[in-house]
Amino acid sequence: MKNSFKIVLFVLAFGLMLIARQPAVAQCAQCAAQVETNAQSGSSKTKGLNNGILFLLAAPYLAVAIGGYVWYKKYRRKDVKLDIRSEKLHLN
Repeated sequence: MKNSFKIVLFVLAFGLMLIARQPAVAQCAQCAAQVETNAQSGSSKTKGLNNGILFLLAAPYLAVAIGGYVWYKKYRRKDVKLDIRSEKLHLN
């Protein structure tokens, strides 16, 4: 039951991220001015520049996600034994 709930929650969160995305315009002031000038003159290179910036932005996040997944799979404990005492603990 817990596993299916986690999967449904993950799919829901991922779906909301895909639906709620907005275009990002991540450029410095000089690049933005140059791209705006080129866009007004009819050049189609502006979309490629924005896509390249987003690609370079996503690469570090992807690398960290892959590293975290590998770490999780490699160092996950499978044989954890919990010895819980049956008597109550008195703090007085």
